[in-house]
Amino acid sequence: MRIISAITLLLTFTLHAQDINKLSEAHIEKNGVQILQDFRTLLSIPNVAFDLPNINKNAAYIKAELEKRGVESKLLRMVGTPPIVYGYYPVKGAKRTIAFYVHYDGQPVDKKKWTTDPWQPTYYSKALFDGGEQLDFPSSFDQIDEEHRIYARSAGDDKAPIITILTALDMIQSNKLKVTSNLVFFFEGQEEAGSRQLQQYLNDNRALVDEIDLWLFCDGPVHQSRRPQLVFGVRGVTGMEITTYGPNRPLHSGHYGNWAPVPGQLLADLIASMKDKDGNVIIDGFYDDIEPLSDLEKEALSNIPLIDEQLKAELGINNPEGTESYNERLLRPSLTIRGLSSGNTGKLARNVVPATATAAIGMRLVKGCDPEKQKDLVEAHIRSQGFYIVREDPDQETRMKYSKIAKVTRSSGYPAARTSMDLPIIQDVIKRSKDVAGEDLLLLPTLGGSLPLYLFTDELKKPAIILPIANHDNNQHAADENLRIGNLWYGVKLMSALMTMDK
Repeated sequence: MRIISAITLLLTFTLHAQDINKLSEAHIEKNGVQILQDFRTLLSIPNVAFDLPNINKNAAYIKAELEKRGVESKLLRMVGTPPIVYGYYPVKGAKRTIAFYVHYDGQPVDKKKWTTDPWQPTYYSKALFDGGEQLDFPSSFDQIDEEHRIYARSAGDDKAPIITILTALDMIQSNKLKVTSNLVFFFEGQEEAGSRQLQQYLNDNRALVDEIDLWLFCDGPVHQSRRPQLVFGVRGVTGMEITTYGPNRPLHSGHYGNWAPVPGQLLADLIASMKDKDGNVIIDGFYDDIEPLSDLEKEALSNIPLIDEQLKAELGINNPEGTESYNERLLRPSLTIRGLSSGNTGKLARNVVPATATAAIGMRLVKGCDPEKQKDLVEAHIRSQGFYIVREDPDQETRMKYSKIAKVTRSSGYPAARTSMDLPIIQDVIKRSKDVAGEDLLLLPTLGGSLPLYLFTDELKKPAIILPIANHDNNQHAADENLRIGNLWYGVKLMSALMTMDK
């Protein structure tokens, strides 16, 4: 689909970073009302990955918006799967190609938990939890305050970067500036559903991605201190479910209590054996494969503000796990009990010894940890606690042979990824981002969350950076998701600066 003749924009004068910032700010002031209306339109299209009719509407809308700005665009399709919106913006004489990755799908919603309809974007004076009041969408720029917020599903995760990218292109074109890199736009429609076909999309379209020199992942929030950040890695993710067994049917707790083994107690004891009193994982070998930070990464980590006291007050936590700081804990693999189930509670509680108990365990991995090996280590620990592991519910013969049985159902997962800060192209991005954010910019070696970044860093062998723009309190994945307007404007300035980065 690529044309031989490259798209060229006229360069009217040599641009310094401050010029780009001023031009971006002027463009925002002139077009801010329309930018918010365009954002509102995009947010109004439901975008749950399994809702293919609406997902396709999102993809068609984004493709059309790219084409309006001269971007060669098409939808990469697989049967029954959300399409990739692919765009290519060639620049004559460019010596590098930069790709912007965004996902346009969002988490499912439970409308009953939302203050307003998640598919009808609503404008507020400030955050709801801070007493924000609903306002009409502004009709003039002087009605817009950076503390205002838009509430809608995917306002923060992850449609905001799409609007900032489109607006940056508008600003560059309206001022007849020069884009300095070939640009690729790669917008995924099933990230929130696990990116199950992403690797296949990349494999099937290698000709479209092989020339890319750097991937910029536009996702996630700025730092909890509200300072902007660049992130150079993500944690991997995997997990399992563990089921323990008591009697082969629920029993009356009066007749059989104190005699029949209680599966909830067996499971509680097993889970408790996995961590010490400080919350550190004590499974043999769990921390052994952590890849150490480089000197540059250690220096960057030392400059990240400590936010433990702020987070404790914000989240109502008196005694967090571990003895290290929040920032340091992100550099260790974690083991989290995501859910527990056995019998019933409240009004549904019955006087029974339940037949089974189940725990869902999630693990976040850091660079160096292999997902399958981490699960093997957990299974070895389960065996060390006297359990016989099965993959299906045990039959009568197995029940009679072993005193403690655990069914382990392993989840899929992927490894962590991290890009070196030392690479010249990475240093270019850091410098250009500081032109926008100033010395407030934080360099974070690893984000706490997970993305399939390894497909790009390990499979495609290309560096990747995460460019977060959303406010840290955006209720990502939850009810009342929102975006602070000041963060949207920051995203516009950042995208504009990176598109015009020095050659």
